[in-house]
Order: sequence, then C-alpha cells, then structure tokens
Amino acid sequence: MDTQVQDGGERLVACTSHADDPGSAVAELVAGIAGRELAGGLLFCSQRYPRDELARELAEALPGVALVGCTSAGELTDRGYDTDSLLLIGFPASDFSMSALRFDDLDNFDPQQAQGAIRQLVAGARLDHGAAGDLHQVAMVFVDGLSHREEILTMTAQHALGDVQLIGGSSGDDLNFAKTGVFHEGRFHEDAAVIAVLTSRRPMHVFCANHYQPGPAKMVITEADPETRTVYEINAAPASEEYRRLAGSPAEKLDVHFFAAHPPMVRTGGQYHVRSIQSANPDGSLTFYCAIDTGVVLTIGEPVDRVAWLRDLFGKVGANVGEIDHIIGFDCVLNRLDAEDRQIARALSALYVENNVLGFNTYGEQFLAAHMNQTFSGLAIGR
Repeated sequence: MDTQVQDGGERLVACTSHADDPGSAVAELVAGIAGRELAGGLLFCSQRYPRDELARELAEALPGVALVGCTSAGELTDRGYDTDSLLLIGFPASDFSMSALRFDDLDNFDPQQAQGAIRQLVAGARLDHGAAGDLHQVAMVFVDGLSHREEILTMTAQHALGDVQLIGGSSGDDLNFAKTGVFHEGRFHEDAAVIAVLTSRRPMHVFCANHYQPGPAKMVITEADPETRTVYEINAAPASEEYRRLAGSPAEKLDVHFFAAHPPMVRTGGQYHVRSIQSANPDGSLTFYCAIDTGVVLTIGEPVDRVAWLRDLFGKVGANVGEIDHIIGFDCVLNRLDAEDRQIARALSALYVENNVLGFNTYGEQFLAAHMNQTFSGLAIGR
C-alpha cells in the first residue's frame, strides 16, 4: 500500500491479498487501509474466493466502507498482471465522494426507468460533495459479463449521464464462463450491473484504446442470431471454418488463444473496433462477446508493437491529467492471453506497475455509450 501524502492530497489506497481464505485476505486489506477514512472503494477478486463468505468477512471488517466491483478474469495489482488475488482501491474521503446504484434482472432492463434513476444519482452526487469549487465526475460501470446486456445498459446509462463520461468493465470468472458476480451493498449479485459516480476536484480522464490494426482479410456475417451473439455463417460458409481460413491458420485449434491473436474488427464511426469471439461451438458456429448481426462486415486484426504502443498511450494519458495518482484499468482478458502467448506479459506488467495501474481483466469494456472488446480502457486520476 502507498500512503504517501503530497501537495495534491492523499494518494488512493491500494491493498492486495493473495491469502487463500477470505478471512485472512480481508484482514490484509484492513491492515493496508490502516484506518484511513474512505469515501468508497472498488473491489476486484478472483473467482476462487467463496463469494458469500468473502462478502460476510468484508461486511464485518469494513462496515462503513461502500464497496463496488466484481469478480475478474485476472487482476491488475502492484505486481502488474496478477491472479488468485483480492484487490481493493480506496478513494480518500478528503478528496472524493462516491455513490452507486444497482440494476437487477438485466433480462428485463427498463431503459426509461433506468435513465431517471441515473439522473438522480448524478444530481445527488454533486449535492453530497458540496457546491464550492470545480467538480469533476466520472461514472464507473460493472456488469455481469455473461448477461449479454452490456450494449443496452451502456447506451442507456451514457444518455442519462449527459456530460459525465462512462467507463467500466464486464465481470469475469477466469474463463470458466459459468458464473460471474457484481459486488454492491455487501453482496455479490448475478444478472446485475452497478453504476458508481465518482466526484472529485482532482482531474480525472477516461480513455479506451486497442493495439490492433485492420488486416486485408474481409468477411461478411451472412447468418447470425443477435440475441445470443452467435454467428452461424461467414461469407455463406460455416462460421468457424471460414474464420479460421481467413486468419491463415486452417490447421490450428480454435480456442481463446486463437481468438486473441486473430481478433475480428468492425469499422464504425471512421474507426476500427474489435468484436471478440468468446467460443467456437460444436455446430461450427461462433459466439461473440458483443453485439453481432447479419450483414456486418469484419476484417481480421493484426497487432502492432504493443509495448511501444502502451508507452505512447500512458504519455497521452499523463498529458491529460498531469501527475498521475493511479490508473484504474479495464484490460480485456484476451489481451492478457495474447501477451502471454507473445511472451511480452512481463514487459507489460512492468509498464503497468510504473504507471500505477490497478484494476482487472474483463469480459468486455464499456466506454461512453459503447461496449468494447479487446481494449485497454481506464480511468486516470490525477494528483
């Protein structure tokens, strides 16, 4: 934990534990907080922890701290890429206020009702922080990564937030794709999303970027089920077979490592964005992490020098906030797998540590009104 105090105020609290049992892990977090008063905090955890037991330990040990967060597909700690850990990021009460609300039963999500609730949340957050001085606000969202409801939730939320920018990530479960959890009000929730508004006089900057460029191979989705995000045909051929052929690796196994190395990209708004594949199915279809439909034209992405790209990105982020306290990072799990496969994970971890990145590996990222895949997105908080 870093408790250094400078002219810009107290630094964010960063506590990590790798203890096996929830009680010991939470005790380490409490020791790291060291009695500092927090306006709230973020909690990211490995799916290995029993959720009900972890929630009970947190409620007993930190009864006055409002925590939001989720289960992960890997954590970003003071080690860089990390696993099997519990991470808490605390916002000092001297400089921040945080308020949150939760949406349950995302299958029956009501956009109109949600917009009203989000507008009230933002207005109340400003009042709670006081009227003096210039205030900066950012909204963070954590959503069940297996819900398939990120698009409607993100568009609805950003519309209601107005000038307050949205950033966040989809919860994970270490690539089991079985059960993820979103943490709010002392419990883990499934089929749910939490939106937290962070208010401060500190500079805050959200960003979203991917390290791929479009390649020459093109493919058209010719049969798909948008409800389940399943693609059955590409270029009028079985989806898995055609995707593997266009990627130039017809003999390789279609798995998460293949998807990470050959990400489909779509051009929207003059820019290319990744539409990552979650799984190859026995019937030859492909299931995606995000919205997909018949008629969409995709190209297969090719990586750039990711280490150089990340150094440049951190330079740009720093130019927006000045001296960086911490960056809360939402890094797609496929980025991590690809980094490990290309043997650059250690170099990237070093850059994350150098730039005070804390966060988690996601099943998707939310940025403004869009649900993204295979990006490194984040919230940079200045001093």
